[in-house]
Amino acid sequence: MSAWLRLSMRATLACWRLLRCAVHLLHGALICSFAFPFLKSARRLQLVGWWCARMLERLGIELRVSGTPRRRATLVVANHISWLDILAINAVQPVRFVSKADVRHWPMLGWMVACGGTLFIERERKRDALRVVHQVAKALQAGDMVALFPEGTTSEGHELLPFHANLLQAAIATETPVQPVALRFSDARDAVSAAAAYVGDTGLLQSLWWVVTAQRLQAHVAWLPAQATAHLDRRALAERLREQIGVALNVTELSLAA
Repeated sequence: MSAWLRLSMRATLACWRLLRCAVHLLHGALICSFAFPFLKSARRLQLVGWWCARMLERLGIELRVSGTPRRRATLVVANHISWLDILAINAVQPVRFVSKADVRHWPMLGWMVACGGTLFIERERKRDALRVVHQVAKALQAGDMVALFPEGTTSEGHELLPFHANLLQAAIATETPVQPVALRFSDARDAVSAAAAYVGDTGLLQSLWWVVTAQRLQAHVAWLPAQATAHLDRRALAERLREQIGVALNVTELSLAA
């Protein structure tokens, strides 16, 4: 098979994936508009999980899962690579996410993310973290699972950035267990896929094209053992979680350095 024919076939497959994603996105918008107003929060989260799992399929991403989520009030802490992280975690266990405020302004997607119960934080305002800590604590006390990315931004997946500890205080104050999750994306060529990384000046549409043109893209979601948080120091907890996720990802000591 010629190189031109292979490229043509990949482009055709990518366009087919994009078409299916667009239809599924519209389906999600209809659910948010006409079903969510009449559903309880638990049923909403079930639909969020179903929608995210189907979106991964339409993007051509295979989900690989290890470990077991706690499935009750828990603060989920994960490393951050891409907007795909939210789909991957929700496809296994639907949760409420803490996300940066500018996501809310994404066309359609921002509104849908808000419908899913996301808590938004303005990272540029240090005082806003205190407000979100109270919101997360309230959600945990209500029995919700809440997920956050303590790195505060995405990385290419070869290293872990320093973990910010502020939001972990919500779990400590409410004595809610925390469960680390190690995320990794691989493809036909690389154990850590460059196609999945959403870093630097990469735009959402550019990232989407890289994803749908990738070959055998897989999302690996490793749920590590949950642990108690009562009376812990949040900075020490952040370092422990970072180390555990790093070990699970086989990140080198050099990459773990702050």
